[in-house]
Amino acid sequence: MTQPADIDRAGAFDKPLAGKRIVVTRARAQARALAKQIEELGGEVIEFPTIEIQPPENFSAFDAAVAKIESYDWLMFTSVNAIAPFLSRLQHGGKTVKMLEHLDVGAIGPETAKELAANGISCCLVPQRYQAEGILDEVTPDLMRGKRVLIPRAAEAREVLPETLRKWGAAVDVVVAYRTAVPVVDVEPLAKRIRRREVQVITFTSSSTVKNFVRLFNRKNLAEIVNGSAIACIGPVTAYTVEQLGGHAAIVATEFTIPGLVSAIVDHFESRPTSKVGA
Repeated sequence: MTQPADIDRAGAFDKPLAGKRIVVTRARAQARALAKQIEELGGEVIEFPTIEIQPPENFSAFDAAVAKIESYDWLMFTSVNAIAPFLSRLQHGGKTVKMLEHLDVGAIGPETAKELAANGISCCLVPQRYQAEGILDEVTPDLMRGKRVLIPRAAEAREVLPETLRKWGAAVDVVVAYRTAVPVVDVEPLAKRIRRREVQVITFTSSSTVKNFVRLFNRKNLAEIVNGSAIACIGPVTAYTVEQLGGHAAIVATEFTIPGLVSAIVDHFESRPTSKVGA
């Protein structure tokens, strides 16, 4: 498989995504990193945000947890989106990053760990698999028994991590750091291009992006919406959601990161005969 690092080498693929139109469904504030990598490889990006990041309805539970931050043993981030709200509430509560030095900090993947490091927070746990199950692979019931764990996360996140840690005897506080909502988007321009088969790939970087995509098109079956465009997913959890909604993930990254997703898209086209755009 093409390694993400190889993509950075100028001319290594001679613009392998040239002539490919690729839809990016990430929140507008996050879309640029993926869009930039696609464009550097010659692809044309169509931004179609299906997620809007919003604050929680209230911060009472979040602020209560921050107020007793010294009592926790672990701080776990399952999304990069939770970091900015956490730091904001930390400051609001009169706390500093220095007060986190006693904590073991876990990050679901390198993007999240990098953002934490940029804000002076060191991670001791970044799993091999960049998902909740990956974090559980790296710890044991004996390690977590009796530990106090704080998980700032999305309101809609999966429960596998906190539920498993509780079964192992940890005391886990889950606080809502942000919510995801369906943005107001004009669907018709993209729908028209899809109907004309002018779109080669539609990318999804979370289950929420898939679900909201279907909601925006007001359809039940994803396969009917994409009309033959290849669906690319950042990992198996997102791919499972695609399958549940009637679609097929033709491209699934084996490294659950943005560079990993781009590598998988490149590999997909390198393994197929060259075709003309709109064919």
